[in-house]
Amino acid sequence: MIADSNIIEALQLRPSTGFSMLMKRYQEPVYWHTRRLLVDHADAEDATQETFVRIYRSLAQIAQVKSLKAWIFTIATREALRIIDGRRHDTVSLDGAEAFKLMADEWVDLGRKAEVKFQQAILSLPRKQQLVFNLRYYNEMAYSEIATIVGTTAVSARMNYHLAKNKIVKYLKTND
Repeated sequence: MIADSNIIEALQLRPSTGFSMLMKRYQEPVYWHTRRLLVDHADAEDATQETFVRIYRSLAQIAQVKSLKAWIFTIATREALRIIDGRRHDTVSLDGAEAFKLMADEWVDLGRKAEVKFQQAILSLPRKQQLVFNLRYYNEMAYSEIATIVGTTAVSARMNYHLAKNKIVKYLKTND
């Protein structure tokens, strides 16, 4: 795996090479992050593409970036929320809960009941808890990185993760 420091150095010295390295490292994780938030494959592809367009347009700021991963996932999260905003035609609060239905497609097998139930439990969470849980559970991010992405403190991110985890366990137990 390519180290973030090597990607940043390449972006500063040889932007096209650095951007290729960045895409190789982050395209799939960004897709799956946005997919978990948006559920729909086409929306996740759109959010992923727009994320990398915005990153490319912002390469001049790369020297000020403290954590490449947090920066990329912040942009990806904003893109996913922008698409959700467009769906609802009103403002999405990070604390508001929204219901999404999982639908079968070539990437989702609804026959895998335990996985579907787990995803439904995550989707039942308030938006901020859903974001924090996904970033910690799937992307194994530090609470400080999560705090940067979500716009909170590391303590709050840790608290939201544990609240989310408890709600998921409760959901799984009560929805047999």
